[in-house]
Amino acid sequence: MAIILRFVDKEGFIKERFFHVMYVKDTTALTLKNEICAVLSCYNLHIENIQGQGYDGASNMRGEWNGLQALFLKDCLYAYYVHCMAHRLQLALVTASREVKDVHQFFDHLVNIINIVVGSSKCNDELQHARVEQVENMIASNEIETGRGANQIGTLQRARDTRWGSHFQSICSLIKMFDAICKVINTISEEGANYKQRGDAEGAYQVLTSFEFILILHLMKEIMGITNVLCQALQQHSQDLLNAMHLVSTTKSLIQNLRDDGWEPLLASVISFCEQHEIDIPDMNARYTKG
Repeated sequence: MAIILRFVDKEGFIKERFFHVMYVKDTTALTLKNEICAVLSCYNLHIENIQGQGYDGASNMRGEWNGLQALFLKDCLYAYYVHCMAHRLQLALVTASREVKDVHQFFDHLVNIINIVVGSSKCNDELQHARVEQVENMIASNEIETGRGANQIGTLQRARDTRWGSHFQSICSLIKMFDAICKVINTISEEGANYKQRGDAEGAYQVLTSFEFILILHLMKEIMGITNVLCQALQQHSQDLLNAMHLVSTTKSLIQNLRDDGWEPLLASVISFCEQHEIDIPDMNARYTKG
C-alpha cells in the first residue's frame, strides 16, 4: 500500500509531501490505521493534526462505522474523508459507458479477445512472434521510423473495471497490434486443442473484423484519449483545486467538440483502418432498416 502525506499552507498551496510505500499483513481497516500511524510517527507527525484523508471507495476504506476513514475521524474530528477524485472519475466513466448497450457489448468482446490471445504463454509467445513480423514488414515498407525505442513490440493490455486507464491501454495496444492479433486468433481457430478453443476463436475473429467493432474501437479511443489526460492529472502527487477545475472544464469542452465536430474525422479514420485491414465497409447510403 502506498500513502501520500501532503502539507498545505494557509493559502492552499502544497508546501511539501512524502511518498511512502508500506507492506501490510492484511487490509482490514484497523491494520491499515495502525500502519499509517506508524508511518506518521516516523516523520514526527501527530494524528490530531490531520485535516483530511482520501482513499478509494472500497468498504474497508470508506465504511461509515468501521472503515479506515471512520477510525481516523474518531481521533481527529477534522480529518474529513474525500473519495479519491481520480477513482470516482474512473468509476463514473465505466458506469456511464456500460449504460450504452453497444459499448457494453464492445467491452465484453474486448475482454474476451484479450483473454483468448494472452490466455496462455504459448498464445502470448505466438502474439509476440507475429508482432515482430508485423514490425519488420512495416519497417521494410517505410510505414514506421526506426531508432532506439521507436518500435517496441509491446504487449496486449488487460482491462480492469476499476481502472479506466487500463481500458484505454487495451484499446491502444489492440489497434497497434491488430494484424498480429488477427493472425494468432486465426491460428487458434484452426489449430486449437479442442472444439471450444476453436469455436471461441472463430467467434472472436468475426467480431474483431466487423465494422461495428472497429467503429466503437476508434470512438472509445478518441473519448478515452481525452478523459485519460484528466485521470492521469488527478493522480499526480501535487495538484491544486483551481488547476483541477480547469482540467475538468477543458475535458468537458473537448468531449463536446468531439460530439459536435468529430463524426466526419472519426468515420474517415475508421474507413481508412478497415480498408487497410480488408474489413468490409457497409454502404452508408443504404436505406436504414431497424433490426
